[in-house]
Amino acid sequence: MKKIFLILILLAFSNLNAQENLEFYLKKALENNLVLNAERKKLKSAEQSKNISRSEFLPSITISGEHNSTTSTNRTNQSGNSLSDSNSDTEKRTISLEQKIFSGFKGVNTFKKSELEIQKASLKLKQIEQQTIINTASAYFDYIFKFKNERFNKSNLDLFDRQVEFDSARLQKGEITLTDLAQSESSLAGANANLIKAKTELLSSKTNFQRVTGEKLLNEELLVDKFFIILPSSLKASLEIANLKNLELIIAKLDYEIAVKDLSIEKSRLSPSASINISKSENSDFSSSIDEKDDETVKATITWPIIKGGENISSIKKSTYEKQRAQLILQDTKNKILTETSNAWSKYQSFKGVLEATKSQLKAAEIANEGITLEYDSGNTRTTLEVIQSRSLLLEAKIAFAKAERDFVVSQFELAKQIGTLSLKSLK
Repeated sequence: MKKIFLILILLAFSNLNAQENLEFYLKKALENNLVLNAERKKLKSAEQSKNISRSEFLPSITISGEHNSTTSTNRTNQSGNSLSDSNSDTEKRTISLEQKIFSGFKGVNTFKKSELEIQKASLKLKQIEQQTIINTASAYFDYIFKFKNERFNKSNLDLFDRQVEFDSARLQKGEITLTDLAQSESSLAGANANLIKAKTELLSSKTNFQRVTGEKLLNEELLVDKFFIILPSSLKASLEIANLKNLELIIAKLDYEIAVKDLSIEKSRLSPSASINISKSENSDFSSSIDEKDDETVKATITWPIIKGGENISSIKKSTYEKQRAQLILQDTKNKILTETSNAWSKYQSFKGVLEATKSQLKAAEIANEGITLEYDSGNTRTTLEVIQSRSLLLEAKIAFAKAERDFVVSQFELAKQIGTLSLKSLK
């Protein structure tokens, strides 16, 4: 019984821990994001367009039926004599099969275009997935930073609160002046104002986090801020990977290929087309001398559009301009990706340096504050102002380091998105 109870506790703790890490919230965000779900529907729609274009190569079968009933009255012959009324009932049942033989490669190009559009829809989906991952990671680590910031300011307020009490006692003993106490009280009021601001920022960050992920935070204390993301080791490697995997660049290339196919489709409209039709019909005429008749017909059709009011020529020119436009956008996108990848790499390296610098800053501030506080408490020559300055510098160092941690993490996600490798699988 004890073993079962222990297993249940371990499972509960494991589940709780799983719900407080980044991967859990990333999965939830990808599930709950409405724009992402809409893009998934768009991909399915593109897949159906491929099936529609495939039908161009398949035969079409048509079944039709007719029934005509005619009554003739007031009939007369050439002499003016009346003739009896007559009834005519006919029925016709037809089945026909039509197959396109050649359509100027329009069907082939339309089918290839639909395949390209599926690839584009799939990449658009991945693009939104990457943006969702970045938004979630930014909200997740921003909340961790704001939670630490609130905790730092609360701790700072407690320290100044105790210092005001301590200085009040020292003032009564004549160890410090009224000015020293006023400085402590002023710092306490400032610390209280900073805490109110930190609480407001934390609430705003929490609201944004829940909006992005669609999930509520269970326990802020257990949020895991450790992760590993696979990144290249140099700018040159980043540019090479981005040139191959950046989604925006790949989509621009697909847009150009789609424009090429559109031009080929428009050109095919000026080409001849051929089709063959086979039909079989059964005819019944209940009033004629021939009661029933079966017809079998084979018809081959060739059409070649010559003049259509200039529509086809204008369509070709329009598609040509669209192709040139797509080519220019592709070149611009290549230049843009080169610049943005370089900027993302520089930003990543910059935040990495800032993180190391603030880490050293925090370590030095902790040592200085500890020494000054001990000297002040022991009644040494340290003044109240020096203690206040020391604690302010320590608070600033703590906040700067926590902010640098957040910025460095987000810069890694942005670089991974820029080079096109960002996904759940790339995170560890």
